[in-house]
Amino acid sequence: MIRALWTAATGMQAQQVNMDVIANNLANVNSSGFKKSRADFQDILYQTSRAAGTGVDGSEVPTGVQVGLGSRVAAVQKVFTSGDFQQTENELDLAIEGSGFFQVILPDGTDAYTRSGAMKKDSTGRLVTSDGYPVVPEIVIPENSTAINIGSRGNVEVLLDGESTPTLAGNIELIRFGNPSGLKSLGRNLYAETPTTGNPISGTPGEEGFGTLSQGFLEGSNVNIMEEMVNMIAGQRAYEVNSKAIKTADEMLSITSQLVR
Repeated sequence: MIRALWTAATGMQAQQVNMDVIANNLANVNSSGFKKSRADFQDILYQTSRAAGTGVDGSEVPTGVQVGLGSRVAAVQKVFTSGDFQQTENELDLAIEGSGFFQVILPDGTDAYTRSGAMKKDSTGRLVTSDGYPVVPEIVIPENSTAINIGSRGNVEVLLDGESTPTLAGNIELIRFGNPSGLKSLGRNLYAETPTTGNPISGTPGEEGFGTLSQGFLEGSNVNIMEEMVNMIAGQRAYEVNSKAIKTADEMLSITSQLVR
């Protein structure tokens, strides 16, 4: 009976993590470029009282006797499906239509990657994220520019004051990974490379394997509120059922302890 108590407790712990993941998804429903997470579960150890195939009186037992000891969270995986596009009419807002990440440099000199295209200009005219991290390769917008045009293939052209012909300020490149689900979340809509992602592959937007850019748009979160609410209800019920299993096991232990001759 004690085994049932601990087994049900692992189910409650797993559902608590599931609820934490769902809560984070819902909290970021309006975060630009946010990718939802999904908790994956697996069963854990089994106690074997009799193994399958054991011989009994010259015959072979077709099935064994195994009792599981609960469940646990196997992984919390990022789901990199595309979010809905939102038109902003801001000339520095960019959305990636398809695969790829923007590459930025963190203050410590390391590289990070993001799907959020809410770009800004810093004091020197560099194209940076909302936190001030410069885009790689570096793009500098001249102070006397009156208009900025970013093509679907990443070419950044600016119209300088007093001129009628646009000037090329640089080209935005995208990065892709063989296993984007292995990226490490850093917060602030940033991801870092890990040994399981494979080496980053850079390329021009629109090339094979890379998405194109849309100026004046932002990619919204890919969180589906209705789906998360359904998952929340299912997780709540699973948590409730496991708590009832603990209560039932406790009542059975109580009955056993009260047995008298």
